[in-house]
Amino acid sequence: MEFRDLKKQYQMHRQEIDNAIKTVVNEAHFISGPQVTQLEEKLAAYVGVKHCIACANGTDALQLTLMAWGIAAGDAVFVPDFTFFSSGEVVPLVGASPVFVDIDADTYNISPESLERAIEYVIQNTDLKPRVIVAVDLFGQPADYEKIRRIADKYDLLVLEDAAQGFGGRVGERRACSFGDISITSFFPAKPLGCYGDGGAVFTDSDEWADLLRSLHVHGKGGDKYDNIRIGLNSRLDTLQAAVLLAKLDFLEEELVRCDQIAAEYTRQLAGAVKVPVIREGMRSAWAQYTICLESTKEREYLMAFLKEAGIPTAVYYKKPMHLQQAFAGHLIEAVPCVQTEDICGRCVSLPMHPYLEEEQIEAVCKQVTRLRK
Repeated sequence: MEFRDLKKQYQMHRQEIDNAIKTVVNEAHFISGPQVTQLEEKLAAYVGVKHCIACANGTDALQLTLMAWGIAAGDAVFVPDFTFFSSGEVVPLVGASPVFVDIDADTYNISPESLERAIEYVIQNTDLKPRVIVAVDLFGQPADYEKIRRIADKYDLLVLEDAAQGFGGRVGERRACSFGDISITSFFPAKPLGCYGDGGAVFTDSDEWADLLRSLHVHGKGGDKYDNIRIGLNSRLDTLQAAVLLAKLDFLEEELVRCDQIAAEYTRQLAGAVKVPVIREGMRSAWAQYTICLESTKEREYLMAFLKEAGIPTAVYYKKPMHLQQAFAGHLIEAVPCVQTEDICGRCVSLPMHPYLEEEQIEAVCKQVTRLRK
């Protein structure tokens, strides 16, 4: 059993993916080929925003956003304590200070209440200027953007939506990557929409920011690539990856529907045995992961070993809170306690989740999990 079965996905869609790759190879336009522009146009239309700028990876997408906003030393950026490292890593990379915020106990997304307490702490106890909220759509479910936007407006902050795991998720009919002042995603292979290497994208309705991002992601270029008007990055999405993504975008919705069905079946069979994911009313998760919680770290380790013996892979996202990562030791602003994060980090585990899981595989996973808990 695969945790995320990219092999089966390729087998099911081999012809369209192979054809897309062959076209690029035959045309030999490997950098900034026409497929990149086609992808940007299709992604912007899918999300429902004016601009999409494809780039080399999701981490660069985050950094490019902060660079476009001029975030620098003396600025505070608020980041959930329970997320992948890059959500916070980019903050000191531009010279700013990350302030880690606790999470909601059910959705594991950033807690609006903890966020506002952290902002107040920074205002009252530091010389930093609050500038940005990084809202992560963790495990595929969009964050609570209604509350986050109210807080952002109250304190005059920018919202950066980190939808690296959330592409394809929705709030009502509005799709992920449309909720931030600027939003980003990742096309890492295991993501809901993944390429065959690294890739990312930035989304915005702002013409000014879009022009700036297009410059920044190609060495700060001006009129052409030899006219450099600012310091930027080498962060282009290559044409081969764009071609793969164009092919996969055609069957993304089909995969998302199947993931909804699988998640519902997992929840039906596992509810009552373990803590299952909570999807808020009106939300649609992209199901980057299906994450359950056990009673303790010891029980989690026992379950993982038990499932491994049965040939069932698992993974832990994430074992260590951001505020305990050694890399942040010299940058840390301990504004609020992150009790929920510390608790969840010790108890959560993710089960196999992808659109090609078969009914008997789902049943086998659930049988083993519930068997251990009885």
